[in-house]
Amino acid sequence: MSHRIVIVGGGAGGLELATRLGRKLGRRGHAHITLVDRKLTHVWKPLLHEVAAGSLDFSDNDVNYLAQARWNHFEFQPGVLCGLDRGRREVMLAEALDEGGGAMAPARRIAYDTLVLAVGSRSADFGVPGVREHCSFLDTTEEALSFHRRLLRRYLQAHARADPHEGTDMDGHDALDVVIVGGGATGVELAAELRQASWQLPAYGLASIQPQRVRITVLDRAARLLAALPERVGRDAESTLEALGVRVLCDVAVSEVTDAAVLTKDGKSIPATFVVWAAGIEAPEVLDTLDGLETTSRHQLKVKPTLQTTLDGDVFAMGDCAACPLEDGSERSVPPLAQAAQQQARFLAENLPRRLAGRTLPDFRFRNRGSLVSLAGYTAVGSLMGNLLRDVTLEGRLARVFYSLLYRRHQLVVHGMARTAMAIVLARIHRRTEPRLKLH
Repeated sequence: MSHRIVIVGGGAGGLELATRLGRKLGRRGHAHITLVDRKLTHVWKPLLHEVAAGSLDFSDNDVNYLAQARWNHFEFQPGVLCGLDRGRREVMLAEALDEGGGAMAPARRIAYDTLVLAVGSRSADFGVPGVREHCSFLDTTEEALSFHRRLLRRYLQAHARADPHEGTDMDGHDALDVVIVGGGATGVELAAELRQASWQLPAYGLASIQPQRVRITVLDRAARLLAALPERVGRDAESTLEALGVRVLCDVAVSEVTDAAVLTKDGKSIPATFVVWAAGIEAPEVLDTLDGLETTSRHQLKVKPTLQTTLDGDVFAMGDCAACPLEDGSERSVPPLAQAAQQQARFLAENLPRRLAGRTLPDFRFRNRGSLVSLAGYTAVGSLMGNLLRDVTLEGRLARVFYSLLYRRHQLVVHGMARTAMAIVLARIHRRTEPRLKLH
């Protein structure tokens, strides 16, 4: 029987790993590769802020797991991780449901010889009252689409109430307050996309909420935006957002979220039609229940530098759900970045075959290549690092080019050169033939 490699989680890292291993081991029959995910399609998570704003149609950028598996010599199974039996080497899956709540696959167990957990992360609410009840999140495609639909519905309602002779909302509800909690990349990028959408929607007849009446606020408890990036990058992002009419409030902690406002610990109340929570992440709590495997306070699985979990060499973890120590000797872990998950996917794709051959696994070494932040169609800011680059700050058109290349690199791994080139051509055609915003 072929060696059974099961990968749970079809995010950027999990999908790239399954694709690479399928091409390397599955095609030759050296291993049987199975990818498990709760959904049938994959969308690159850094694109979700564009889906939420309506500037990206996810159906043009998703990957069907079943088709991807067929083309790349691995198997896909829908399922939801709910437990682990390390003694029998079986991963337990709960029933997988489709968007309408119908059952796609029953609860079951899948046997493995090597298990890789790549279940990603979700937004952390830090115990703040009202966050789960009143905030929107951008952890999944469904959440991003839900926010977009609510936003579009608000515009349509204002349009239906408007006085056609005056061109204004008769009820006076012509303001839209969007508060984004979290000044990291997701919050900053979403603010810029929403501002761009507010200027474009009137061109499609939805002029009842004028762009100047769309009030966007970004809150962050840190002293500046993009606190994890160089200071100049944060300053550039803040000045760009403020020039676009986005209010930026730093060094502000949220105490509660209600159905109409965000309350701060210094006693302020910020009106909010919509609140998007992008203030931090944590791994899924189910990881705390996996047959005694060690986890952190953020539910991440503790792993060795080889990415093997500390208590079981047959179970690996990668991406946001793994606490992998940095090689600098500190107590810090590899940061939860898309580039880290992609580097770990490449590392495992190269080294799991070594393990099958009985060879010793090397240690994973994270190489920070820098970070770039897109500010919609206006500009981009960030920094790049590498063998020849040392914290080179980029902005403007050049930064946007490098930013777009991040996604193209992911597409190259998943689709190969020919299909990626075709996708680029089709995207250009769609920009000329389709609305600039998703209007449904």
